[in-house]
Amino acid sequence: MILLETIQAAHDRIRAHIHRTPVLTNRTLNGLSGVDLYFKPENLQKIGAFKARGGLNAVLHLSEQERYHGRTLGPVTTHSSGNHAQAVAFAARQVGTMAYIVMPRTAPEVKKEAVLGYGADIIECEPTLEAREAGVREVMERTGATLIHPFDDDRVIAGQATAAKELIEDAGLDKPFDVIMAPVGGGGLLSGTALVTHFISPRTRVVAGEPEGAADAILSFKSGKVEKAPFIKTIADGLMTSLSERTLGYMREHVTDILTVSDAEIGAAMRLVWERMKIIIEPSAAVPLAVLLKNNERFAGQKVGIILTGGNVDLGKLPF
Repeated sequence: MILLETIQAAHDRIRAHIHRTPVLTNRTLNGLSGVDLYFKPENLQKIGAFKARGGLNAVLHLSEQERYHGRTLGPVTTHSSGNHAQAVAFAARQVGTMAYIVMPRTAPEVKKEAVLGYGADIIECEPTLEAREAGVREVMERTGATLIHPFDDDRVIAGQATAAKELIEDAGLDKPFDVIMAPVGGGGLLSGTALVTHFISPRTRVVAGEPEGAADAILSFKSGKVEKAPFIKTIADGLMTSLSERTLGYMREHVTDILTVSDAEIGAAMRLVWERMKIIIEPSAAVPLAVLLKNNERFAGQKVGIILTGGNVDLGKLPF
């Protein structure tokens, strides 16, 4: 069970290792959307993505437990298409242990290079969840590594929650947000965002964005059980993962709605941020803004916070 105290402890644990990213506004985007927008640019975070928060909290928490018993933390492992891979590699370096990262062979080269740069080993696999999980099992059997799951872990979720916590503290206390938006892949960020919003800004609604080409979360949210996407084909490579029972449970309790957008709409929103805000975000990060622009009558006149999740984009494969 994640409580407000759990999230506060996570924030205290990781504070020295992360940036407190700023809150950005943009008059042009406000005018285009008719919405009072506040952006949390986690593309400016360590490793270039919010995932640093959850990865650090999980690894540092494990390290604390081991030190309590007089032991040094052994190797850690995970599977990820990129940003969580970097987060675990970065966190492992911070505590002086080894990380073994199982990555799909199709993962962006910029993310693979970053993982290697943090000193981790990469084990490539086919781009399926089954292959990723099999790869992690092999690593655990061979090395004795501890799994840091990308999202099905309360320590990871509590760490991810700190992004929305900062957003609310920095821009949503005097006049609370009407809505906070985040993208959804495996649901770790969305779960953490929904939980901390429930605790400290209970009147604020949480709305998720999802690509049409990886639309499992919206099906799961409606049916109440973990569903598979009808097909997977999207430029938002960070959002291709299915939910877990854990994240679906948190979402069903505290998320208001999930809305989908096409790749063309994602690319247009991404380009808009590059051109108007002068910051680099990856396709997954553009999904909530794309949802807002597509459904702007639903948000018109409201105060909306958007978590821009990361900026680790392959510059050789831009959608524009």
